Amino acid sequence: MNEPKKKFKIVTDTRARVILPNTLTLIGVCIGLSSINFALNQNFKLAIVAILFAAIIDGLDGRIARLIKGTSKVGKELDSLTDVISFGVAPAFIMYFWILNSLGKIGWLLSLMHVVCVALRLARFNINTNSDSSWRDNFFEGVPSPAGGILVLSPLIYEISGLDILTLNYQFITPIIFVLTSILLISKIPTYSLKKIIVPRSSTVFLLFGIILLFGLLLIFTFKALVIGCLIYILAIPASIIHYKKLKKIFANDNKYDEEEPEDVL
Repeated sequence: MNEPKKKFKIVTDTRARVILPNTLTLIGVCIGLSSINFALNQNFKLAIVAILFAAIIDGLDGRIARLIKGTSKVGKELDSLTDVISFGVAPAFIMYFWILNSLGKIGWLLSLMHVVCVALRLARFNINTNSDSSWRDNFFEGVPSPAGGILVLSPLIYEISGLDILTLNYQFITPIIFVLTSILLISKIPTYSLKKIIVPRSSTVFLLFGIILLFGLLLIFTFKALVIGCLIYILAIPASIIHYKKLKKIFANDNKYDEEEPEDVL
């Protein structure tokens, strides 16, 4: 009897599941790096759109990896390294080319500060990541790097949006936003994480409608929608702190966690 011929495969099914999310991550970092080139050529609109696409890809690659069971330690480290570039280095360069270079050495110092704080925030995130499921999984410690990258771009986004609600002194407001965002990145303030959100089956259609509406607004009113999104996110931080404290009281007797947080250098 003739033995059945084995199908030739460049990679195994298991490796293919790992390659897909890592490929998305690398595409995201390429888009993030391209934003620097756009900013260098004074095309700040494309630079912001590139950062936005990088943030969307960053939100999808991890979910796709978990969905197809393609998570890996390499993917986790790669995701953090690309986040430093896409949401640390790239936004800092964009803002430096736009307004911070007019501040001389102070502007460069602010750019360095943002990049360092993004790196510290991601290093702490990697150390504190726990495989055990808990109510704490619904919160980040500090502002996540994609949100931080977009927040430091908010003065430029507002200027491009054409909203004339307030007349801003960008040389004054931009350094303040850089300092506040850097503090939020390395702080331990709880902020909402949507990674563990559970949507009831009956509400799925409303979730899909909301996602389509959001993307529609981003396509038609890109920069105005980003300004509103930044404001909503900032206003959600106090709500997340209050929610976190309430849950902490409810689960105070949870044996999985001590009241004292683990000690680390960050």
